[in-house]
Amino acid sequence: MAKKKPFVLRLDPDLLAAVEKWAADEFRSTNGQMEWIVNKALKEANRLKKSKEE
Repeated sequence: MAKKKPFVLRLDPDLLAAVEKWAADEFRSTNGQMEWIVNKALKEANRLKKSKEE
C-alpha cells in the first residue's frame, strides 16, 4: 500500500457536515469519504494515472 501524506484541509462547516453525513450513510470515515470523492473526481477528469491492476 502506498504511503499516505497528511495535510490540512479547511472546509465550510456546512460542507463538512454534509460530507460527514454522506460518509456515515456509506459506512465510511469522513477521511475515507473525502479520499473517495477526490479519487472519483480525478478519474472522471482523466487526471489519475491508471494503476497496474486495471
